[in-house]
Amino acid sequence: MSVFETSAIYLDGETGQPLRLRLRVDTERGALVGPGVFWPLDDVRVVPDIAGGDLVVLARADNAVERLLVRDTEIRALLPRRRHVRPVANRKRLMGWAAGAVTSVALILFVLVPVMANQLANFIPPEGERALGEVTLAQIREAMDETGIAPTRICSSPAGMAALRQIQARLETEAGLPVEVTVHVLDHDMVNAFALPGGHIVFFRGLIDAAEDPEEIAAVFAHEMGHVASRDPTRHALRSAGSIGVLGLLFGDFAGGAVVLFLAERLIDAQYSQGAEAEADVFAHDLMARAGLSPAALAAMFERFRALGGEADGIVAHFQSHPALGNRIEQARAAVPSDFTSLPVLAPQDWNALKSVCDTTGG
Repeated sequence: MSVFETSAIYLDGETGQPLRLRLRVDTERGALVGPGVFWPLDDVRVVPDIAGGDLVVLARADNAVERLLVRDTEIRALLPRRRHVRPVANRKRLMGWAAGAVTSVALILFVLVPVMANQLANFIPPEGERALGEVTLAQIREAMDETGIAPTRICSSPAGMAALRQIQARLETEAGLPVEVTVHVLDHDMVNAFALPGGHIVFFRGLIDAAEDPEEIAAVFAHEMGHVASRDPTRHALRSAGSIGVLGLLFGDFAGGAVVLFLAERLIDAQYSQGAEAEADVFAHDLMARAGLSPAALAAMFERFRALGGEADGIVAHFQSHPALGNRIEQARAAVPSDFTSLPVLAPQDWNALKSVCDTTGG
């Protein structure tokens, strides 16, 4: 006995050829019946319509590929087990495969990619590394723009940049870096500074505003030079690009838009390993002392930023991410040679110029 009849499209899942037919709900035989179709009602399931949501898509519990497409939604009420989920076969085997897949991805992300990045960094020529830094800086400026109109401005006050280059020259004389350093200041209130591949060191206006004396800027500069000396930014960029490239393949970001933004974010808030941070600290202690500046300036910077607590971001959050921050403060103070006398790095007028490096009204 037929209690319901409607038009439908049948897909056998093999030929890809749709077949239009009349479909009946036969209650006497307990089945969906049509030309070439006999589906017991207890085996019929409703599956999501991922195309447009305007069809009732029917499948058989014992067949993964056959489909019936029906526009009349009343048919749902006549299917007694339409929401029944088919039991998962070989659950333990599937769980084992899933665990193996997760383990494989973890090994790729946390073992293979870092090893390959460290090896590849040794083969990148200086001009290629510098170009990578320039492109990355451009991406960071675009990613940080809050207006959507233009990239974050690079501060260019001649007097302010000249003062910053005075600090750079004082440190570079003793640093012995493998690449030429180029310093930039971004007009953004984030309290941060970081190094990019190819010797690019970037300060944010917020960090310069937060500093109380030029020696603290020199301490940040020396720390970032430590990362440049160890080529940490290049290794970090390659690791990040490799990791998010793998994740992009897994989750479908083939266009790369999210990859670019995420890479920019990762490089701004670069979470180097504790070993790399400790090495950059030691490099800064030694460089500051040899340049006639007190390593305690690094401790003062750490201590004041730590006092900002949870309201801080940028470089503050970066340094707070390491649980041994108190030890790093103690180590910076302990690095001051006995009977050490620090020589000023900037004259008062140059320090004032540096504090106004992003001022667009003059200088």
